[in-house]
Amino acid sequence: MIDRRLCIAPMLDWTDRYCRYFLRLISRHALLYTEMVTTGALLHGDQPRHLDFDPAEHPVALQLGGSDPQELAACARLAEQWGYDEVNLNVGCPSDRVQSGRFGACLMANPQVVAEGVAAMQAATRLPVTVKHRIGIDELDSYAALVSFVGTVAEAGCETFIIHARKAWLNGLSPKENREIPPLRYDVVHQIKQDFPQLEIIINGGIANLEQVEEQLQQVDGVMIGREAYQNPWILAEADRRLYGDDHPIPSRHEIIEQLMPFAEQAHAAGAPVNRISRHILGLFQGQPRARAWRRHISENAHRAGATPEVIREAARRVPEA
Repeated sequence: MIDRRLCIAPMLDWTDRYCRYFLRLISRHALLYTEMVTTGALLHGDQPRHLDFDPAEHPVALQLGGSDPQELAACARLAEQWGYDEVNLNVGCPSDRVQSGRFGACLMANPQVVAEGVAAMQAATRLPVTVKHRIGIDELDSYAALVSFVGTVAEAGCETFIIHARKAWLNGLSPKENREIPPLRYDVVHQIKQDFPQLEIIINGGIANLEQVEEQLQQVDGVMIGREAYQNPWILAEADRRLYGDDHPIPSRHEIIEQLMPFAEQAHAAGAPVNRISRHILGLFQGQPRARAWRRHISENAHRAGATPEVIREAARRVPEA
């Protein structure tokens, strides 16, 4: 049984395996998600590049983008073979590329297509199959339409819905604007939980600290944090104690760096450039004295030819121990 009280959102170009390993050092319990991977990329591309992860990342979920039931089923089987803990279907991404591929948020207009995909995935794997979606798209944004969507997909066997509490405009707004401009409607997600008490409802969108997480957990089953967890990852440091009752000693930021170093050295030896790892940790000292010196040292040195992970340690020396 996966504990979804706190989840870290799938974020394109951000939540790769290097980012996830780093976040796992800060919280032992938060559920981590991969970037969205399209079914086509998995079935016709470099599977290890998309699917490999470190065992330390558990619990970790694979997010898929696609709409063809057979392809989704094949990818769900891959998720299980690779050892993921959950497979998630993206019905929330509003980008043009996603719409032209007939997946992402545009699928909210076709609940039956989503239901068929979910049913095929359920039949192909023992993993939990979950769906991440918006509260509506374009003019299809009534509460009745959302109830119909959730009800149809639940009938296909989905028990966990991660709901981004904003609608998406498929025409006229960029993906970035779609994360910021449509107003947050937490009340809509809370109402879905009341109307579908048997379902596990996870809320997403605009949540930026553990106080807000605890507040939301009064109304829903779990909370997903996105950009704030990436840009200011230290907000996760108290999560294990406050949300999961795990009183293990919280390492300092400098201790996190030392714990990261063996992984960074191993990844670098396997061919990963230093900046592929270091770009995910720039926010670690957010709000601390000399945080800018930390970021600047990494930004100026990690991309250089011949750079080694020692750049990370050198940058950390520019920040005083708390």
